[in-house]
Amino acid sequence: MSAASMRGWGNTLKLVVLLLVVWQLMAWFVGDVALRTPLQTVVFTAKLVATPVFWGHFAETAQAFGMALLLAVAIGLSLGFLLGLNRFASEVLEPLLVAVYSIPKITLYPILLLSFGLGIASKVAFGTIHGVIPITLFTLGAVRAVRPVFIKTGRVMGLGTGHMIATILLPAAMPEIFTGLRVGFSLTLIGTLLGEMFASQRGLGFLLMNAIGLHNVDLIMALTFLLVLFAGSASSLLLYLNRRLYERA
Repeated sequence: MSAASMRGWGNTLKLVVLLLVVWQLMAWFVGDVALRTPLQTVVFTAKLVATPVFWGHFAETAQAFGMALLLAVAIGLSLGFLLGLNRFASEVLEPLLVAVYSIPKITLYPILLLSFGLGIASKVAFGTIHGVIPITLFTLGAVRAVRPVFIKTGRVMGLGTGHMIATILLPAAMPEIFTGLRVGFSLTLIGTLLGEMFASQRGLGFLLMNAIGLHNVDLIMALTFLLVLFAGSASSLLLYLNRRLYERA
């Protein structure tokens, strides 16, 4: 392991220790009314993940999130590449995408409920609309940043749009695109959980909303801990891969 990697792991460990200390101090200060200590949360989390009820809700969330992320990535990359290759279309549609992205997505949820119902489809749609626009915008910016000589060379060689994207644009723009995928991953997860919290009878978001309604602090802390652990681990992995891509670029 290189010295840079050792420093990176050391800084990560220091950050984790600092967060645990702050968490413990806050639990002592606030009390059991609103918080649990790290040890209490870990113990309750271990009991929670041993129950079949948790895994049923987890499977529902994982399925909805996986489908939403797949749709967000597929649609976002497709739109980003197509708009990036068409200057006129990007100038017309990019302001529209930015405007839609600035709208609080929760205002669109009643429309999604009327369109898709209370099942998994509405959660998938809600997660997708959170992630698709940032992926599209990052991909669009990455394609624009590709050197024009690469695109001109592809056109001189008679490459079609699909072949040019696969062989020229995607490798050249991948580091920037990966940043958009990291952002889209996080926002898609947030959208899926919000969809479960407001109009669902299954999933971790529903379980969390139910715990809030019942003021079940142990369950709230355990679910929050699991979600933060998953999101942090996935984000760290994607950030590591992103750095490797930048090193190769």
